[in-house]
Amino acid sequence: RNRCQRLDLSGNAKNCFLTGNPDSYRNLFGKGLRCLLDVPHTSGQEVYRNAHHISGKFFSQSSQPLGEKISALHISSVGQSPHHFPAWNLQISGSFHTSPSLQAAPVPLFWIIVKPAQKLFAIILGRSIRNWWKALPPNKRELFKESARKNKWKILLGVSSLGVVFVMFYFTHLEETPITGRARLLVFGKEHFRELSQMEYDMWMEQFKNQMLPKTDARYQVVERVVGHLSESNKDVPQVSALKWVIHVVDEPGVNAFVLPNGQVFVFTGLLDAVSDIHQLSFILGHEIAHAVLEHAAEKASLVHFLDFLSLIFLTMIWAICPRDSLAVVGQWIQSKLQEFMFDRPYSRTLEAEADKVGLQFAAKACVDVRASSVFWQQMELAETIQGQPKVPEWLSTHPSHENRAEHLDRLIPEALKIRESCNCPSLSGPDPRLIFRLNMQHLLESSKGREPPNSTKQDPSKPKLDFPHT
Repeated sequence: RNRCQRLDLSGNAKNCFLTGNPDSYRNLFGKGLRCLLDVPHTSGQEVYRNAHHISGKFFSQSSQPLGEKISALHISSVGQSPHHFPAWNLQISGSFHTSPSLQAAPVPLFWIIVKPAQKLFAIILGRSIRNWWKALPPNKRELFKESARKNKWKILLGVSSLGVVFVMFYFTHLEETPITGRARLLVFGKEHFRELSQMEYDMWMEQFKNQMLPKTDARYQVVERVVGHLSESNKDVPQVSALKWVIHVVDEPGVNAFVLPNGQVFVFTGLLDAVSDIHQLSFILGHEIAHAVLEHAAEKASLVHFLDFLSLIFLTMIWAICPRDSLAVVGQWIQSKLQEFMFDRPYSRTLEAEADKVGLQFAAKACVDVRASSVFWQQMELAETIQGQPKVPEWLSTHPSHENRAEHLDRLIPEALKIRESCNCPSLSGPDPRLIFRLNMQHLLESSKGREPPNSTKQDPSKPKLDFPHT
C-alpha cells in the first residue's frame, strides 16, 4: 500500500501538507516528508569513464555568492539540532581513517594488477608469432598455408568453440538491475567491489583531508538534510536502506558530486554555488545515489573487463600481422579508440540516462519539485555559452550533452509527477520553474540586444557580457 506521511524530528507522524510556493523550500526537508512507494519495474531502454565511481561533473559558475546561496538553501528546525536524524539511515562523518592494506578486496585488486600483464602477454605473443613466421623458409611457409587450407574446418570449429565460450560466459553472468529490471553483465561480486571502493574512499579522504567541512557548517547541514530526506523517503527500496550514507562536503570550487558504491557521499561546494534551489540539489544528489543503488560502478567495471579480455585476441592478431612494431602500435591505438567510442562511452551515457530516470523517481517520492531537474541542465548549457566554452560533441563524452539531458528529463517529468501525486505530496501551486527560466532567458536576450562593452564598439559574440539574473 502506497502511503506518504510527514515525520517531525521527534518521530511523531502527521498528515502531509506543504504549499507549492518558493518559501516551501525552507520547510520541505526540515519536516521530513516520507513516502513509501513501490515503483514498478520499467523497460530497460533508458539506462554512466570511471569504473571506480560514477560521478556527475558539471562545469559552471553561479552568479550568486556562496553565503547567500546557503542562506537560501539552509533549512532550520525548530527546537531540534539540525544534524540529528535518529530514524534515518545516515551516518555523519567528521574525520577520516585509513584502512589497513590487508583488508583490500583481493579479487578486483587482482584483476587490476593482472590487466596490464594481459596486454603485455598479448603483445609478446603476437610479436613472437610474427618473428616466427618471418624466420620460416619459403617452402615451409607454403606447407603451412596448405595445411591450413586442408584443415580450415577444424580451425573454424576451434574459433567457433572459443566464441561459444565467451557467449556462455556473458549470459551466465547476467543479472537484473535493481528498480529498472534491465539485464546487465556483472562479473565482479558486489561485496568484493564495495571493499575495493573502500580503497578509493581512503584515497579521496587523503586527498581532501584538509578541505572537509565540519558538520557544524551550514553547507554541510544542507547536504546532510537533503541526503537524509532522500534516503528516508526511499527506504522501501532495499538497496537504499541497506547502505550507510556517509556525508562529506569538500571545500572545492569544482562543480561536482559523486557517491561511492559503499555509500560515501562527496559533494563539492562548487555544486552548492551552481544550483538555484533545494529542488535542483535534491535531484542531483538523487541522481548520484541512484548510481550507487543501481551498482553502476561494478557494472561498468565488468563491461570494461569483459571487453578488454576480448580485445586481447585482436591485440595478438594486430602484433602478429603488422610487419613492423610502429604499425602495430598504431593498430593497437586504433583498436583502443574504437572500443572506447563504440562501447565504453555510449554505455556510460546510457548509465547516466538511467541514473537520471531513477534519481528523478527518488526525488519525486521525496516530494521534490521534479520540474527543476531539467532547468538545472538548461542553466549549465547557458553558463557554458556565456563563458564561451567550446561544445564537445556528445559522442566524444561519457555524459549526455546538457541539452539532450534536459530534453530527456522533460520527457520523464510527467511520470515523475504522477509518482509524486501517488505519494500524496502537496500540489505544486507555484509557477513552473521551466517557464520562469524561459521567461528569464527571453528577458536576458532582449536586454542584451544592442548592448556593447564600455571601451569597445564591438563585442565577441562567443563571450557575451550579459547580466545573468538568478532564477
